[in-house]
Amino acid sequence: MSEQLTLYTNPMSRGRIARWMLEETGIPYTTEILAFESSMKAPGYLAVNPMGKVPAIRHGKTIVTECAAICCYLAETFPDAGLAPMAAERGSYYRWMFFAAGPLEAAVTNQALGFNTPADKSRMAGYGSYADVMNTLEKAVSAAPYITGDRFTAADVYVGSHVSWGLGFGTIEKRPAFADYLARVTDRPGYERARAIDDDAMKAMQKSA
Repeated sequence: MSEQLTLYTNPMSRGRIARWMLEETGIPYTTEILAFESSMKAPGYLAVNPMGKVPAIRHGKTIVTECAAICCYLAETFPDAGLAPMAAERGSYYRWMFFAAGPLEAAVTNQALGFNTPADKSRMAGYGSYADVMNTLEKAVSAAPYITGDRFTAADVYVGSHVSWGLGFGTIEKRPAFADYLARVTDRPGYERARAIDDDAMKAMQKSA
């Protein structure tokens, strides 16, 4: 597709997920680096994402926010990259993509903030309990080399990013299955390119601060 694609991001944000996904697709794109309390909240960017958060992508006239949605959109829009699910993979692909976007992120965030769901209120929380989520995630990443089976997909970009950040910041338990899965999904040129780009952007921002 010939429409220009722009990534709005900050190298110290979830924008790293979108960057990794873009590098996996191999498609050309431009980048706009935004600052958290200034350009990210300015009228120009709020017209893109009223939440005033990154990442977001603009592809021609199409705007997509939310990391899971960005991963799905790019995988489906650029099928030659081989990151969208095949028919037999769709169930696992969407199941674990949105498990990570919903129960996993909510449970990890609440745990990091010191909020523990009371046992008698666990049914009110979509994720049940942090322990339930950790055990479910372990089963998901242990069942096969990748989240949908034997093939890397966009779901691995998203789930892998959550595992990476969780292990790095101590918000996900350090279990061997998580470390093994992370090693598999990040052993890729696309991941290395994305990490190098964002690391360099972060250093540039720190120098200019």
